[in-house]
Amino acid sequence: MFDALIVGGGAAGLSCALVLGSAENKVFAKDKHIGIITHQKTSHLQTALFNNVLGFTPGTTGASILESGKAQLSSLYPHVEQIDTEKVSELSKIQNGFEIRTNKNIYKAKIVVITVGYTNLMRIKGLEQYIEPHPRAAIEKDRIWLKNTNHLIEDNLYVAGTLAGWRSQFAIASGSGAHVATDILTLWNGGKNTKVHDKIE
Repeated sequence: MFDALIVGGGAAGLSCALVLGSAENKVFAKDKHIGIITHQKTSHLQTALFNNVLGFTPGTTGASILESGKAQLSSLYPHVEQIDTEKVSELSKIQNGFEIRTNKNIYKAKIVVITVGYTNLMRIKGLEQYIEPHPRAAIEKDRIWLKNTNHLIEDNLYVAGTLAGWRSQFAIASGSGAHVATDILTLWNGGKNTKVHDKIE
């Protein structure tokens, strides 16, 4: 049973995983079992080029960020389990959480964060009731979102990134993932607003 399982290894998913992982020394988070299903084949980052993102060297590619993001997570926070070659097909509610089916395995999680892309090709069974036309995309692009309030679809089920209704901009998607991570940390911390910062001593 994962305490938190992230579905999707793009900007939002990796950002969420990094922030959750960085809380490993906090009393309320140190024993949490965190995972991320890092399916990236359909990520829009595969064809992205970054010239306008703060902190990135102009010419940085999205494909390189997908790889370096997984490496960063593995290097800094190896306790976050990366599930690399599986694609989620179904999500269903069970007692005390959710069951997540992939093309290879079945997982259980108390909290799930959906961070896959916002195209109408998103086919995770169990989420159909939340799908609506995307509020910040051109109608002809046929984009979707999972209806939510401040990233929360229902208790313990979150969505982040473009699928949460945000525009397709790297900084926005990353920030959305980090936002959800701090919401989860706040939940684990008994409702006390929580964030994780590293500082130069």
